[in-house]
Amino acid sequence: MDLAVQAFLKLRSKFYTPDGQPIPFHLREKRNTQDDPFDEFLTVETLNAIPNVTCVKAPGPLVTPDIVLFRDTALVKPAESYRDSLVDIIAIEVKKLEREERGNVARSSGLDYNTTPPCGTVCIYDRNGDKVWVRGFYLFVCLESVGGGAFRMTAMVLIDGNSLNSDEQLYRTITVDSRSKEINLGSYGDGANRVRPMLIFGNPLGVPHMNRAVTLIHPDPALDGADSPLRKIATLRRTRVDTSIASFTCYRYQQDFPIDGEPLDMLDPFPTPKKRDTATKGRGRFNLPFSIRR
Repeated sequence: MDLAVQAFLKLRSKFYTPDGQPIPFHLREKRNTQDDPFDEFLTVETLNAIPNVTCVKAPGPLVTPDIVLFRDTALVKPAESYRDSLVDIIAIEVKKLEREERGNVARSSGLDYNTTPPCGTVCIYDRNGDKVWVRGFYLFVCLESVGGGAFRMTAMVLIDGNSLNSDEQLYRTITVDSRSKEINLGSYGDGANRVRPMLIFGNPLGVPHMNRAVTLIHPDPALDGADSPLRKIATLRRTRVDTSIASFTCYRYQQDFPIDGEPLDMLDPFPTPKKRDTATKGRGRFNLPFSIRR
């Protein structure tokens, strides 16, 4: 069983009852803006409980990916073997969302990925500082407060990063390669412009069929064998810019999908803005509550 499947099954059992109802869980209070109690909870209380698998959290804020899972085999194999492996080591980036008053998951038509575009192959570093390219997955969760420091997860998707973006060169250029910043700015020369890219990509929880559900989106179309705890619920197809089609398979825990249900065929289901142009929005304006004489 590959690491993505094991992670999905552990998340399903930790945050949901056998019949699929969210289980409330408690998070400690945030210590500062960059502190992330939920990522800590995932690492210490959840994914570290996968047998014979080690789960490591990012060493600090503003580090991507958030989590890396690996087996002991990752300690002895050559680095080039991990690029396409889901068995030895994978990376997971966590995206936490809230629910709007209307019941939809927030940012459904496009989610901020900050300075790191999503990708199915991501770069991490070993103890010597050498690059290691591994498969990247993304965990999207909708967290709702139930009071008293407790939360419940009302939607979850663990998704192959390639279904969000497979352009490794884009990822490399923005995330791995060195970039320049403008310095010596302003009247006193002490200003700087970091020229930081800010990326927006798709949000799978914006797909109605993924809302209020627990789904694994995986590159393998044959994970639902006779002895598997997974059931295929849909084929997800996305049209690349060159018009070719990339296909992925959506699974759910067997008790979350009726035995006689027919898998769906979803072509380009991710919501996108109705209108998008190259112009950026201006800064918010401070409007006085009165008019100035001219």
